[in-house]
Amino acid sequence: MLKKENVVVFDFDGTLSASDSHLEFGRYCFQHSIRPWVFLPVFLVGCVGYVCNKNRIWPREMMRLFVTAKMVKKFAPNVIREHRTRRFGWSATQVARERAAGNICILISAGPDYLIPKLVKDMKFDVVLTSQMDKQKPWKYKFMCWGPNKVVALDTWAKQNNIIPNVVKSYGDSPSDKYIMSLAQTQVWINRKTGLPK
Repeated sequence: MLKKENVVVFDFDGTLSASDSHLEFGRYCFQHSIRPWVFLPVFLVGCVGYVCNKNRIWPREMMRLFVTAKMVKKFAPNVIREHRTRRFGWSATQVARERAAGNICILISAGPDYLIPKLVKDMKFDVVLTSQMDKQKPWKYKFMCWGPNKVVALDTWAKQNNIIPNVVKSYGDSPSDKYIMSLAQTQVWINRKTGLPK
């Protein structure tokens, strides 16, 4: 039997945190490995493709083609530790307040599954939905949780749990969040530079 539940949806990068976790991971890889530099021409082609069409998966995969499972295992813990210091001060408190009010708190992030869940583990989200990457080829998407796919991720989770989500509030920072934000009764747009509502 379906049950209606009040949910609050949060984006992560740029909304709860001042910088993009996946960009930080890429930057860390360039600083600590020669492999990204070898793949630089492919990376640049991916960058051009991304600028021309952000909705396609292939440019994003080309930009990440240098990432290996060994690099994720070696570098991700350090990036996660550093990135936690970039959270906005209000973020964990707000999640706690929303949960105390009886809402299910859901993080829906375009970030990869090898970063985001561990990055927010201490924040006590009820549900964490992210982009799903191939474990053997972590540059390759199995599901890109970005733009309209954030709504798909929420709907999939809801169906699996026999829930009708009543999105009472949603937090986001960029135009790509508009799809999930449009479901919410209250939209809180965050300035990614200041961490304050726009």
